Amino acid sequence: MMSAFWNKLKRAQDSCRPFCSAIVPAAGTSSRMGGENKLFLPLCGVPVLVRTLRAIDQAELVDEIIVATQESLLLDVADLCKQAKLTKRVRVVRGGATRTESVLAAAMEASPKAQLLAVHDGARPLVRPEEFDEVIRYACKTYAAAPAVPVTDTVKVADADGRVTATPDRSTLFAVQTPQVFRAEILKSALQALLNSGDTATDDCAAVERLGKQVYLIDGNRENIKITTPIDVVIAEAILAQRGQD
Repeated sequence: MMSAFWNKLKRAQDSCRPFCSAIVPAAGTSSRMGGENKLFLPLCGVPVLVRTLRAIDQAELVDEIIVATQESLLLDVADLCKQAKLTKRVRVVRGGATRTESVLAAAMEASPKAQLLAVHDGARPLVRPEEFDEVIRYACKTYAAAPAVPVTDTVKVADADGRVTATPDRSTLFAVQTPQVFRAEILKSALQALLNSGDTATDDCAAVERLGKQVYLIDGNRENIKITTPIDVVIAEAILAQRGQD
């Protein structure tokens, strides 16, 4: 009885949440994949990007999807979107030379109704739709949220010669994943400021942090890996097999 009540309450809260556009940066060079574009690699026979888009499409709190890619890949990515048979509105736009430029280009193409922007790596195909929704719900409260998992290895800081200069306290370290969800105006301002400064950031949270805004972490899932090197494909297919997905 109580479970049904809380589910009904959550549905009521979700019905009042802001319009959310999902941004998928897919303009990388896949330099660590040996020359192959990782987004087109098959995972159990289905391209990485198709699996990513289908997961986002199943997230209840996403209203539209915007994919930013290289100009030379616009038609190929559009074909993958068609192959994915998505139910939500999806657009493919030209990205930039950097991740920051690509995400900002997609953000500027988002619906005028979008109050939230959820940025998710095109190469993270194993995100679960319900986890995507949980980050969006948390961002509704905090304005800037991302999933993360505790770092389990001891991390060293070293100089250019490989000499260890510090050993950070592992208990304070987290590996951040995506989706990273922000109030639209905050993310756009942060990315534009980053571009104006000429600096770079490895994720969108870092850009928002530079503005002095607080970013909050929510529990991530270790299965939500990013396909970066060939071994990641092997791991991802093992996870899919364990889930019983083909």
